[in-house]
This record gives sequence, structure tokens and C-alpha cells, in this order.
Amino acid sequence: MMRKFAAAIAIAAVPAAALAQDPYSAAGDSGDTAWLLVSSALVLLMALPGLGLLYGGLVHRKNFLSVGLQCGAVAAVASLTWIVAGYTIAFGLPTNGVLGAGNAWMLIDLGNLRVGTAVPESTFAMFQMAFAAIAPALMVGAWVGRARFSWVLGFCALWSLVVYAPVAHWIWGGGWLATNMGVLDFAGGMVVHMTAGVSALVTALLLGKRAGFPKTAMQPHAPGLAMIGAMLLWVGWFGFNGGSALAATDDASTAIINTHAAASAAALVWLLVEKISLGKPTAVGFATGAIAGLATVTPAAGFISPGAAVALGGAGAVACYGTIQLVKRKLAIDDSLDVFAVHGIGGMLGSMMLAIFLSPSLGGTGYAEGFGMVNMIAAQFVGVAVVALWSAIASAVLALGVSLIFPMRVSADEEREGQDIASHGERSWDLEGS
Repeated sequence: MMRKFAAAIAIAAVPAAALAQDPYSAAGDSGDTAWLLVSSALVLLMALPGLGLLYGGLVHRKNFLSVGLQCGAVAAVASLTWIVAGYTIAFGLPTNGVLGAGNAWMLIDLGNLRVGTAVPESTFAMFQMAFAAIAPALMVGAWVGRARFSWVLGFCALWSLVVYAPVAHWIWGGGWLATNMGVLDFAGGMVVHMTAGVSALVTALLLGKRAGFPKTAMQPHAPGLAMIGAMLLWVGWFGFNGGSALAATDDASTAIINTHAAASAAALVWLLVEKISLGKPTAVGFATGAIAGLATVTPAAGFISPGAAVALGGAGAVACYGTIQLVKRKLAIDDSLDVFAVHGIGGMLGSMMLAIFLSPSLGGTGYAEGFGMVNMIAAQFVGVAVVALWSAIASAVLALGVSLIFPMRVSADEEREGQDIASHGERSWDLEGS
């Protein structure tokens, strides 16, 4: 059990003794390296075609291309900032617990092996780059149809360095939340989903509502495309969570089984909730429910039993569905594609439930020495609160700061025309010529 627990948190705090080892002299494991290479591709499958199709199918057809372009361009700019400085901020040598040292800027001076793993550091850096690429791309769903393209790129580039990379260091790179507080996050419930979800809510508030929201019904133009996108995300998530074991072992298998179980449970529970509340289950509901379950299980995927994963998926579906009603209907906040409700709340809930289902009596891998359920809950609460607060404050400052150079919102005429034509001079579907 201790071997499994240690492998699952290999990218958390790095012990001083391990840092003293020579990372240039060891040979890696080819099987683990191959698995991480495949996992990197699976995560990029999520970030590019998966997210692009999901978000594109959920918006009006006049914004389909602009949403896909934003997903792709944001992933590209975040990948470059990761190479330049993001990786060393997140995974440079631990110094003060807040930021990594600058030893690996531009990915220079990488060791043969990443400390604590059996994979080359270049492979580890690439796998983490895929995470850094998808995290800001998730936020695109919050501002579709009204955010200016130049502002989106400027904001996301800075966000990846100021919000994402430091939080990754605090929890995965030997930073203070992991080493001092004992916070756990297997594959990004806090690092990816909470940072993106909370930041999305803040930017949606700053941007304001779409024209007609909430009185005008804004139906997805292609639910079938959204379903295909969600299915690609579901498959890609096997690399997202399974790859976070950093080894081709039973830890990866456990994470994948739990990932699939949670998504399956959440999708079906969401359909049941829709049947009760709306009278009919929907394809969009199935897709949204699956993503909610995936986001909820992510922080716990390698630490819990399949039965616990089913519980997390079901709870995530109910919590995320309820949050959508609260945010959009009662608070009238136009988080267009429910990024906060699905990713933010899912990440928070999964991070807290992890503290309970980590218990060996419930099939979990067990608590670290000196920890029990109560102080694990306290540690996770601190992690959730800190990550949410930092994401909200930093995102607000960055969003407003970038808006001084690039206006945040398109004009009313451009919004009405749609960003495919107004911002990019292209049309998604040539319906007139067909």
C-alpha cells in the first residue's frame, strides 16, 4: 500500500534526499516513458479536438470557429509560456515553497530523469505541458461570443504564468501546500479544474452578460458535435488521470478504472436529474454530466476505490447540476458554458471527498504518517480555499490589467454579427451555398 501511495504522489513534494541524487546518471524505464508519451498525446487530444468540438457544438453557429480558434490558440500560447518560464516556476528546484528556481527556464538543464520518477525529465516536462495547455483553454467556455481575441490571448498567456504555474508548484512541485500542509491532488482537481473554474467565474463577471441573457434562450447549435467532443474528452481523460501515476503500473490502471466509473455514474445520474426536473434526458446533459464526473474524480483518481469513484461521480453530477441552476438562474451570472459549475465545483468537491475516501476502511490508499480523516479534511479545505482565493484575485488583476492594452469585450455590433465573421472573417457553415 505504501508503494502505491508513494507512486501516486510522485509529483508532489520532492524530499531533500532525492534532490541530492544525480539526475544525469540514472537510466529510465522505457515502459513508463512510453506510457507518459501516450498520455501526453491523450491530454492534447482533450485540449484540441475534444474541447473544441464540445464548446463549438454548445454555442451559436456564428461563434463556432472563433471558439475552436480560441481553444487552439490558447493551448498554443500556454505551451510556449510553459517552455519559456512556466515549467521552471512549477517544477524548478524547490526553494522557498512558493516558486521553483529558475534552473529550467526554456527547458534548459533538464536531467536524464525527473527526480522521484523513472522517466526522462523532458518526457515529464512534456506531459505537464499538456496540462498547462488545457487549463486555460477550459476558460474559453466562460466568455464565448463576447471576449476580444487579443484580450483572450494576452490574459491566458499571463494567467498560465501567474495563476497556473505557481499553484502547480505549491501542490506538485515541492511547494508549501504539499510539504507544509499535506494537501493532495492526484491529477489536477485543484491545479487544473479549480484554477480554471474560479478564474472563469471572475472573468465572466468582469465581461458582463451576453446580449439577451438570461431572457433569451441560447440553445446549442450542434448537440451532436458537443457529444463527440465530450466523448473525446472522456477517452483523453484516461491519459490525464492514468498518466498522472507517472508509471505504467497498477496505479495507472486504478486511476483509469476510477475515471471511467465516475464518468459513467455522473452521466447517468445527470440524465436522471434531467428526467425528473425537465421531463426528458438530453444528449447535452449526458455530455455535461460525464465531464462533471471526470472533473470530480480527478483529484482522487489514484487514491480511492472504484466504489468511491462511483460515489464521487454521482455526487459531482448533483452538485454541478445544482450549481448551474444557482449561477445562471438565480444569480444571473453569464458563465456561458458553465465552466465554474462543472470544473470549479467538481474540482472542489472531489478534493474534499478525497479526504474521506482516502481511508483504508473505505478502500483508499491510506493517510500519510501523522494524518487521519479529520486533519486530512482540514488540509484539503486549506488547499481549496487558498487555490480559489489566489485564482480569483490574480485573475481579476490580470483581466483588468490586460484590458488596459486590449479591450476586454467586442462591440455590440460585433457580438450581434458573431465573432466568426466580425473577428476572423470566416463563416463556420456555408448554409447559403449548400
